[in-house]
Amino acid sequence: MVTDTLAQGLDTVVEDIAASLPRIALAVVVVAAAYVGIKIALLVVRSALDRGYAEDEKLVVDLLVTVVGVLMWFSVALVVLDVLGLGGIAASLGTATGFVALGIAYALSDMIADTVAGVYLLRDPDFNRGDTVTTGNVTGVVESIELRKTRLEVEGDTVVLPNGQVEKGWTLEGD
Repeated sequence: MVTDTLAQGLDTVVEDIAASLPRIALAVVVVAAAYVGIKIALLVVRSALDRGYAEDEKLVVDLLVTVVGVLMWFSVALVVLDVLGLGGIAASLGTATGFVALGIAYALSDMIADTVAGVYLLRDPDFNRGDTVTTGNVTGVVESIELRKTRLEVEGDTVVLPNGQVEKGWTLEGD
């Protein structure tokens, strides 16, 4: 009796695996095609961004390419779950990820604002390394412009300011 139950259970598992093989094969094909497609898409995105950003702004290009890549692979993961017959889990995962992203965006809103401001400052032709600028109550020479911070030399000291604060209002001082 126990051996009959085990044999029946084993038969059911084998049948289920055999029935799932076409879906698993399709999922493998989807992942392989996605790999090639995403590699090509990221090369195109990087090429386009490299033309629009200077060499010293490579960090911005890397950030944007990484974000695009993560979004594409997440989309592939949801498609694979759907192909495997787990569409409900894919939908739930997509919804949950949206809520998590909202929470993270809210928690990191200042950092995101500084990063966006940093992109604007890096692209601004009037705000460059070596320029003397005034922002708020600080006047100094721009040492570096990074994604989140700008460093000014003020009387021999380095003052680090968040880009959101700098981008809100700065004045280029005459030479």
